[in-house]
Amino acid sequence: MPAAHRRDTPPPRTGSSETEVLRGFLGYLRDSIAAKVEGAPEPQVRTYRTPSGTNLLGLLHHLTAVERATFLGEEVADWQATFDAPAADSVADVVARYRETVARADAVLDGCAGLDAPVPRPPTRRPAPSIRWALVHMIEETGRHAGHADILRELTDGTTGR
Repeated sequence: MPAAHRRDTPPPRTGSSETEVLRGFLGYLRDSIAAKVEGAPEPQVRTYRTPSGTNLLGLLHHLTAVERATFLGEEVADWQATFDAPAADSVADVVARYRETVARADAVLDGCAGLDAPVPRPPTRRPAPSIRWALVHMIEETGRHAGHADILRELTDGTTGR
């Protein structure tokens, strides 16, 4: 199968404040993984490509759950289950849900006073992390899975690049 190539997008040029840098890189990674999943063919996008059961669509579904847990305070009962998108959901559905969750998370971040403040969310048994911790965690989580998605998309239909 001939490989399709997308033009790679360089890392963002951000403002110089810590908040601008962290949010800029998180936004870049969010866009990168959504672009990697968009247009992926069914049913190959759901095909397990590793012995652990990882698939391209499941990565984005998982990241949606992580965003919701981190920034919106939603509880996740079974993290392993987040790696499989519902069969009734199309690629476009999963991408749209991810983008909507990101917009909601960004709205929360827009209302925060500073990086040392806790993530505002409903009370739970665990204390909320700081905005700084949440941003760094989402950068590493999204970056790690974006790397996985690069490989999985190439294995799915030969598409490489961003």
